[in-house]
Amino acid sequence: MSACCEASSPSRKRDCPVSGRACAEVSANTITHHLRQAWRWDSTGQHYYFCDDPACDVVYFGEDNSVILKSQLRTTVGVKESSADALLCYCFGVTRAAAQSDLGAREFVVAQTKLGLCSCETSNPSGRCCLKDFPRRGGVE
Repeated sequence: MSACCEASSPSRKRDCPVSGRACAEVSANTITHHLRQAWRWDSTGQHYYFCDDPACDVVYFGEDNSVILKSQLRTTVGVKESSADALLCYCFGVTRAAAQSDLGAREFVVAQTKLGLCSCETSNPSGRCCLKDFPRRGGVE
């Protein structure tokens, strides 16, 4: 499997300053790929986190509680959207509807990931493997 989808050590967590939800660390590299005006952002070398709470407008926040909102991104964050056309897999363009209605979509993503052809670290706003966002079938992912 691609390095982004292999089991890894637990990442740092921090509570979102708006939603209060525990959020996983995300790289500045990931954030840079999704900002509408990346050239205006100064990462200041601190740790950043991804908020996946659909009810929260914050997508990223820093250790200093600075925030980056959905409106500041050029990418729609699928896990924060409820529509059927929201992306779950950014590497291969799989929508929520396709993932729910076609088992072949998930199988395709798994196969491509095993071949190392995914780019979740930069393509997915969360910086993590998109397979975690696919719907579970029968209680088993």
